[in-house]
Amino acid sequence: MDRLQNTVRPYAWGSATAIPHLTGTEPTGEPQAELWMGAHPGAPSLVDRGTGPRSLADLIAADPDRELGPAVAARFGPQLPFLLKLLAADAPLSVQVHPDSDQAAAGYADEERRGVPRTAPERNYKDPHHKPELICALTPFEGLCGFRDPAEAADTLAALDLDSLKPYVDLLHAHPEEAALREVLTAVLTADRDEMAATVTEAAAASARLGGPHATYADLARHYPGDPGVLAAMLLNQVSLQPGEALYLGAGVPHAYLSGLGVEIMAASDNVLRCGLTPKHIDVPELLRIVRFDPATPAVLRPEASPDGEEVYDTPVHDFRLSRYVLAPGAPVRDLTLPTPQILLSAEGSPTVGNLPLGPGQSVFVPAGEPVELRGPGTVFRATALT
Repeated sequence: MDRLQNTVRPYAWGSATAIPHLTGTEPTGEPQAELWMGAHPGAPSLVDRGTGPRSLADLIAADPDRELGPAVAARFGPQLPFLLKLLAADAPLSVQVHPDSDQAAAGYADEERRGVPRTAPERNYKDPHHKPELICALTPFEGLCGFRDPAEAADTLAALDLDSLKPYVDLLHAHPEEAALREVLTAVLTADRDEMAATVTEAAAASARLGGPHATYADLARHYPGDPGVLAAMLLNQVSLQPGEALYLGAGVPHAYLSGLGVEIMAASDNVLRCGLTPKHIDVPELLRIVRFDPATPAVLRPEASPDGEEVYDTPVHDFRLSRYVLAPGAPVRDLTLPTPQILLSAEGSPTVGNLPLGPGQSVFVPAGEPVELRGPGTVFRATALT
């Protein structure tokens, strides 16, 4: 197994203190938004097998059957199919959606055929893969996920008592519900930018006066003045996770993380379509094609314990599987050997993986089939793939 040397991504929305506090390191004064663990080409982890640091992506590409196991390599190709992160949000991320596998493959092929550079800001599909993801809270964690019942969204808008929002309120009371949500989101994203900016400013001021749940929208507008994503957010469910709780985000579900520290796992893809709270490119027609407008209450996941103490977050994809072990002092040694590749991340305490002690925020890569044992005390997250 290999201790991982991981890269911190300093996105502007990141917390300057959450990851340093977890890892026991000094803050740099700069935001530390994400700590990446895996073989994603954007920031692959490094390992040292006695000849100096080397990219985990290069090691896997050189011998995928050994590192991933034949079954994972056959299903996903010569690449680790998941990316594990620590994510620390101190400001809202963009409202976004991800395509399903067929949409991603078709969109990627179309942009390749049209010669859209992969680094172009207007490029929607960086690869032909879907991007399901799961966030598990380490601290209280706030987010937005999925469309609310249109009547509830209408009540939220109506409470602001603004003439500019009344047409949206009327639309949200129309039927069928999915068509009503589509019409309102389309109207918000295609409105005159200056007029929409004025509406958002008024809505933010009214939200601040009302307080309570509306305070979230005032905060969004503080970070993104005049952004139509503030109104888009009013169509979505607000979700609060307690430590240990998780949220699965499938294809087409609009979502945004607002604040908190969590362990995130996702398929190793870069395909994101944004619909607000961002200065980045928004392709409204493509976004509206991908978004699923069915209202639903988000399902908060709690781990299911197996007889050996592994607590599994059940999700409907094969690209990743996330679980955790919470080991008290003196707990039995756990055999974690699997025929699939693993990343083991310490979140608390002082566990030992094989002969490697791990502090909070430290992680190891375990090649497929390599014998590995876990000793406590501590909390360890286990990331792997299914075949």
